[in-house]
Amino acid sequence: MVPGRAVVVRPPAAAPGVPGRPPERRRPRSVRARRSAPGRALGPLPRRPGRVVVQLVLPVRSTMRPARLLACLLAAAASASACSADDLLHPGQRPHERNAGLDWRDQVIYQIMVDRFSNGDPNNDLNVAPSVPGRYHGGDWQGVIDQLPYLEQLGVTALWISPVVKNTEEDAGFASYHGYWTQDFLRPNAHFGDLTKLRELVDAAHARGMKVLLDVVTNHVGQLFFYDINGNGQPDDTLSGGGYSHTCLQICDNPGRAAECSPDELIYCQQGKDYLERIIEWDPEYDPRGVQGWTSLGFSGPADVRFTDWPELNRTPPPRPPEWFGWPDDKPWFDDPSWYHKKGRVYVWWHEGDYSPEFVREQETTGDFPGGLKDLATDNPDVAEALTRVFEYWIEVADFDGFRIDTVKHIDRPERDPDVRGFWGKFTDRMRAKAASLGKENFFIFGEGFDGNDALIGSYTHGGQDGDGRFGRFDSMFYFSQKYRAIDPVFKQGAPTKHFECLAKARTGAALDAWCTGEGYAAGPTFGTTPHAAPEAGGIGLAPAQVAVNFLDNHDLPRFLFESRPELLRVAQAFLLTWDGIPCLYYGTEQAFAGGVDPRNREDMWAGNPARGYPGFSTDHDDFAWTQGWIALRKEREALRRGGLDIRWSTQVAGARRDAGVLAFERASASDKVLVVLNASDQRSEACAPAGEGGACMVTTFPAGTRLVDLAPGSDGATFTVGAGGVVTVDVPARTVRVLAP
Repeated sequence: MVPGRAVVVRPPAAAPGVPGRPPERRRPRSVRARRSAPGRALGPLPRRPGRVVVQLVLPVRSTMRPARLLACLLAAAASASACSADDLLHPGQRPHERNAGLDWRDQVIYQIMVDRFSNGDPNNDLNVAPSVPGRYHGGDWQGVIDQLPYLEQLGVTALWISPVVKNTEEDAGFASYHGYWTQDFLRPNAHFGDLTKLRELVDAAHARGMKVLLDVVTNHVGQLFFYDINGNGQPDDTLSGGGYSHTCLQICDNPGRAAECSPDELIYCQQGKDYLERIIEWDPEYDPRGVQGWTSLGFSGPADVRFTDWPELNRTPPPRPPEWFGWPDDKPWFDDPSWYHKKGRVYVWWHEGDYSPEFVREQETTGDFPGGLKDLATDNPDVAEALTRVFEYWIEVADFDGFRIDTVKHIDRPERDPDVRGFWGKFTDRMRAKAASLGKENFFIFGEGFDGNDALIGSYTHGGQDGDGRFGRFDSMFYFSQKYRAIDPVFKQGAPTKHFECLAKARTGAALDAWCTGEGYAAGPTFGTTPHAAPEAGGIGLAPAQVAVNFLDNHDLPRFLFESRPELLRVAQAFLLTWDGIPCLYYGTEQAFAGGVDPRNREDMWAGNPARGYPGFSTDHDDFAWTQGWIALRKEREALRRGGLDIRWSTQVAGARRDAGVLAFERASASDKVLVVLNASDQRSEACAPAGEGGACMVTTFPAGTRLVDLAPGSDGATFTVGAGGVVTVDVPARTVRVLAP
């Protein structure tokens, strides 16, 4: 073969399929595998039957790595510039959006899964299969640019876009269209465009007054290596009898060593006898002492880690960074096994009650993410520095206004160690400092903690102090505890509206009444109550407790309408856009999308909603108008954006009562005040107690004689007069919201 030339190598004839197993779900077999440690080559792996493989033979001194050349080949149809001498843009001197005076409470975030939003450039439709939910469909950054007028008409002001970095192409028949399977932290995903197009998107959004938030993954990478448990050099899908872990067989079940096992490990091993009967080398179950090599003769020490070299699937070791990145040649990179925890996949989810919180959190913070996503050792200083510099680069080169960060609870233990800086204490402060160095103020960082434990997710918003001084963490969190403990129970199941009050008060340390504590709410403060940094230092100047990111659904959950009714979605949307914090809409909510679990909750926006008869990006129907109207009202009334929250009525009992489903709260700023009264029940209700409980009605802070008018979109314009002592009787039709103001 001629060095530097791509050569097509045809594999042997296809072998018979595996009975009972659909071919599209098979794990791809390797062309080659790389040794876990540098300097020792391993033999070739069996080629996957029926696949045409491009094998790349490069000269020793070549600077073009196979993965990079593949990216160029994949992107050639999309852009000639993608195969230039350097398919990265060196951080240049382009101006950055300053964001001076920005208040994030004024924003309405709109979450976009780029592959499913709009296909603006068919030239980058690489390996697309729009009819298959788990494959790429063709959306791209040009498509988002094309639909900015639609988003502006809707009224949203900040776009959260899915991850932009190069991913592994597929795993087990599913594609990486979502962006969470990183292969190369420094190169853009050619399915969406090149770096020039990404910056064009950000600049175009800025020109319309919109901010852009990047979805960031630091916890794990894609399926780039396997654990060679049996030592045969190939990734086996099943090893019979190998699933019962080393910790169990070698230690806990060994009478001479059982004392070394913790009570949690003993329980884990007892359960393991029922479910750990086989193992997949891509995704072995968690072992507290690390994934171990195993054969029929017994255990043989830590299993080798073998990176695959499958360029046709982008499943190659992450390439070293370019020279201008300035990473020392003698330091490891993401292709080094020492940069990973190597303990196997998290098992304890849905079994948390069987174990101590400590054991659960140990798995969550050191285990691989299910699906073969390998856990990065962010406690390794070199790993932490590399990740920090990578995302400093993305701020500089693309001018993002903030980050939404994935899988936050899988790194660090702030609930246990609040004054240990850890990875997040360093990373978030460095991102703010980087933004400030570029002249950017108000760089917003919020995290995802997929958990209903309010105290746990809130712990990531508290700053701390160590020997080096004060440090910050997250400005906010994606409010999963509110989703699980209040939004779904109240709007879908008719639970008491007091749940909203307990969560809101817990954020600032005021959830002290007996009902809240009886329901298991922490007294708080669950969220941080002081800002991490001033705007001129790259912070947002607001306490985390003020800016919780509220949502109804997202890409990891079924759509709200999948489990509810349209009229309840409307009440929930009104709540979202009048409650304190920052509202976040998942794309397609305004089109009444109703998909179920992943991937069917990731519909193609351009296809519209056939069930409702809506074409793609339709703006002439009631669902769009409803969302648009509530966003407009939020923009119009400062109190709904920046006002404090004062809950005037909530219910502690479910059922058909006079006040069934009622939640009432005042929002007041220095120059504006409104009273919001919502009714999530199927009956007409009042903000008054039943007669048997005294019949008292809601007390407000408005003066007696004040005439309040309903300003809600689509309202009947009803008026209510405040009586003596601020008492007002407000009746609300079923599944309706009133916004009252003088």
